[in-house]
Amino acid sequence: MVDSARALKLAGTIKRIVAGALENDIKDPRLGFVTVTDVRMTGDLQQASVFYTVFGDEEQQASTAAALASAKGRLRSLVGGQLGIRLTPTLDFYLDAVPETAASLEESLQAARLRDEELKRMREGATFAGDEDPYKHPESDDEDA
Repeated sequence: MVDSARALKLAGTIKRIVAGALENDIKDPRLGFVTVTDVRMTGDLQQASVFYTVFGDEEQQASTAAALASAKGRLRSLVGGQLGIRLTPTLDFYLDAVPETAASLEESLQAARLRDEELKRMREGATFAGDEDPYKHPESDDEDA
């Protein structure tokens, strides 16, 4: 049975351990400016997916991915030593696409704002094509009398 509270607690602890290890213990020159954004555990607590972002271009991201792949064993040893659980989870590193997605969403929102402003300017001097009230209304009884 899955204990999601325990998985969340372990994920937070692994995030803290990996971030600290990347800052202090791993001395790979290929490792760029890395931020650990999230850690997700499987239900059986055997695998941890570590999501990270890298400040820099695609070349920097590729070299950081290579550095993390080569340091995976050392990081797992550090996590196992500090967690104190029977089975140490395997670590898989994934480049987090949240910043790129947020940037594209921000661009889309800005384009929508510009279109809304243009429509507002077009509406200011607009008039109705026909009558202001184009709907037929039933004649009142006052006119018949």
